[in-house]
Amino acid sequence: MPLAIDPRFDNTGRMAIHDFNAERLFVDAPLAAGVALSCTDDKAHYILNVLRLKAGDAILVFNGREGEWRARLSDVTKRRCSLVPEEQVRPQDNGPDLVYLFAPLKRSRLDYMVQKAVELGVSRLQPVFTRRTVADRVNLERMRANAIEAAEQCGILRIPEVSEPVALTALIDVWDENRRIIFCDEAAAQTDPVAILSGLEQGPLAVLIGPEGGFAPEEREALNARTFTTAIPLGPRIMRADTAAVAALALVNAVLGDWKALKK
Repeated sequence: MPLAIDPRFDNTGRMAIHDFNAERLFVDAPLAAGVALSCTDDKAHYILNVLRLKAGDAILVFNGREGEWRARLSDVTKRRCSLVPEEQVRPQDNGPDLVYLFAPLKRSRLDYMVQKAVELGVSRLQPVFTRRTVADRVNLERMRANAIEAAEQCGILRIPEVSEPVALTALIDVWDENRRIIFCDEAAAQTDPVAILSGLEQGPLAVLIGPEGGFAPEEREALNARTFTTAIPLGPRIMRADTAAVAALALVNAVLGDWKALKK
């Protein structure tokens, strides 16, 4: 049986290095060699006036489904252009099966949190309303735009799904018990998050970060009562929710996720 090829590594077994000098662009269209993609309006403005590319210039394009392709700019006019994919330079890499659940924050901090979650490899972004959530609405289109921007800048091929907001109580009532929820709680019974995570089985995971004021007592009780939840602390210092998100996702990636599998 042939060995599976991991797109994260080159043929020497070393971690593949992304070309950070190359411009990258997300396109919401199928990718195939020689099949031109028409760009108008905002996309063409970005290519022609921001990146200042000209006919014949190359750019890397991806759609979150079919890997990354090198494309050439053609059919350039003042307000439109085409991109012609030439060859696939990286196969699709879907990353860890990791859902990020979070109490929404206000605008700029939510932007930051979404971008960092994408950089840390989450597969789905799920806003969750709790009793102490400050923001009362979520701009899903803005979230998706931030997710795409983070993926473009950091060489990521997958665009996380962005889900409609849901109340915490409703979420856990219908949750798939095969996906463990790791939630951050300063009142967790154990004090060593690495030891707690090391005792869990590998599999589909979700990380839940609560609001700035923490979970209400009844929410904490409801979470702890479920067999599919695990509480972890994040050390002796109180963190803002966006900082806690980075810390928790990094811990999970290092102990249970794809960081652990990286080759030297």
